[in-house]
Amino acid sequence: MPAAIDPEIIDRIRSLRKTLHQHNHRYYVLDDPEISDAEYDRLMRELIQIETDYPALASPDSPSSRVGAPPLAKFDTIAHTIPMLSLDNGFADDDILSFDKRVKRHLNLESEIVYTAEPKMDGVAVELVYENGRLFTASTRGDGFRGEVITANAKTIRAVPIVMRSVDQSVMPSRLEVRGEVFIGIEPFKNWNSERIDQGLPPYANPRNAAAGSLRQLDSKITASRPLEIFFYGVGLVEGYEAESHWELLQALQNWGFRINPLIRPRITIDSVLQYHRELSEQRHQLPYDIDGMVVKVDSLSLQRQLGATSRSPRWAIAYKFEAIQETTVLENIEIQVGRTGVLTPVAHLKPVKVAGVTVSRATLHNEDEIEKKDVRIGDTVLVQRAGDVIPEVVKVIRSKRTGAETHFTMPDHCPVCGSDVVRIEGEAATRCINSSCSAQVKERIKHFASKGALDIDGLGDKLVDQLVDKGLMTSFADLFKLKRETLAGLERMGEKSAENLVNAIEASKRVHFARFLYALGIRHAGEHVALLLAENFGSLEELVGCSQEDLEKIEGIGPVVADSIGGFFKQATNLSNIRSLLDNGVQIVFEAGKKTGPCEGKTFVLTGTLKDMTRRQAKEMITAAGGKVSGSVSRNTDFVVAGESPGSKLQRANDLGVPVIDEAEFKELISS
Repeated sequence: MPAAIDPEIIDRIRSLRKTLHQHNHRYYVLDDPEISDAEYDRLMRELIQIETDYPALASPDSPSSRVGAPPLAKFDTIAHTIPMLSLDNGFADDDILSFDKRVKRHLNLESEIVYTAEPKMDGVAVELVYENGRLFTASTRGDGFRGEVITANAKTIRAVPIVMRSVDQSVMPSRLEVRGEVFIGIEPFKNWNSERIDQGLPPYANPRNAAAGSLRQLDSKITASRPLEIFFYGVGLVEGYEAESHWELLQALQNWGFRINPLIRPRITIDSVLQYHRELSEQRHQLPYDIDGMVVKVDSLSLQRQLGATSRSPRWAIAYKFEAIQETTVLENIEIQVGRTGVLTPVAHLKPVKVAGVTVSRATLHNEDEIEKKDVRIGDTVLVQRAGDVIPEVVKVIRSKRTGAETHFTMPDHCPVCGSDVVRIEGEAATRCINSSCSAQVKERIKHFASKGALDIDGLGDKLVDQLVDKGLMTSFADLFKLKRETLAGLERMGEKSAENLVNAIEASKRVHFARFLYALGIRHAGEHVALLLAENFGSLEELVGCSQEDLEKIEGIGPVVADSIGGFFKQATNLSNIRSLLDNGVQIVFEAGKKTGPCEGKTFVLTGTLKDMTRRQAKEMITAAGGKVSGSVSRNTDFVVAGESPGSKLQRANDLGVPVIDEAEFKELISS
């Protein structure tokens, strides 16, 4: 601290900060306040006044940071060390029993698995990173791999610890990536919406949308005025602390000052999971916040590591959703929507109805078979449901409401957009337009090419794409890189500035990683996961284009149907011409470096305990750079266990299996050899 400042002032500001942190914890986490709101406000005003008078004493850890920071120009993005994957969903007891069987089959176990069950908050997932007990960064879930940095906004949430608590400093992790769900309670939401209406502002549709909008304010002072709350439910990377079970980890989080949902039911069998779901379903409407189901997690962290994850979800957890919220309305018409692969999808136009707080006017009917199976007719009164964030669907027809004026719907013989013949291949439910130049397909392929998971071109909205194709300015996504600012500026609702921004965004997208490039091409059956597999197994585009179907099928995760689709795509002259046009117009594909070689090539390491001269992340990077790989659990296939200070159960497991154990000094010697 600066020597010129009176030591009594320094002591007072330290005391105020400590006291306010404690009262924040008691009020927002423990729900057990010790002082009145007026006394709390007096202490906060005193702190802010001292910080104003003595700017040199300012600190990002101060409780005063909860009132907000200066507005941002835009949000930065940050990568999650461990992806924030989505969960598979179950909607009935049979789905959860099947999940239990899959878990046992993967683990080769017949004995009962112990689970922890948690209310599934209907909010917004975030990740907070703490370095040495202090909040370092906060980000949204984003696409699961990268999220938007919202640190200033997260600090305004009263239940978010700015500084972690710990009775025993030795067990506090040096780095903690903790995950939680931000939400707004039902009553605060109603009150806030009433205020908005009184001010002539549009109300939010539901608490979840309101929470998401509040977190994405560039001015955190606005976020600070919103009634945001949070429950924490898990972690990403943790350095310097190990737990045996998920429940043990949750208890540790609670000890460190993080708010945990009191309705979590720990260490129960699958039968108890099903019973608790029924109890929660009955309680949900009495709770002060929205939940849309229950999350079931394998409690043992060791078993979680053994189970691992698919490209989109962990194998050790599942969301058991409540019965979907349903409403009845009238199906006024059915229109055909043509997708990028030519599939004709019937879409129901509904008399607008509110379902779970969202106005629904369209719902998918999937395909011709589905319409026939449900006997859906134009003019029917139908039951519509919206489960979570999925597209609304027509569940069934209310036949007792029929008047006789309803009309049957039949799939067209020709594409409603281009007039070409449509076909339905035997064994498939989909009807397709066979004209790959159909403007509807072209539009959807361009939209897909520019989407977030692909080239992520900001400013290329649906209506603009429609204009570009309808005016003959684009016939494929390859034409994107030929667009000129002058051309764009002359379009409807496009000015000079908008045109310039879009041209800059297109230019910025030219450097693209191989996996994103492949996904952007829109190869049938090749989603983001398959694109990533291809990028990992082929070092160049030429190598992929020239490979055989047999080569593709050798890749784990790619079967005959997918391989045939990929091979067929690269045999079509039009597709190859589009790719050549992309490259000729400056698109640069970034290829990942090949497999690392070095002293650890082919070796598997497991890290346990706290390392003295490096973080775990640094150790992992060193192993990867030296050609090795890091596993989260010890098995007979483990080559080395690196043991730091206070190692956990992995050390005993290594000794039991006879796996070599090395200390930090031996590890550094091995890496540098």
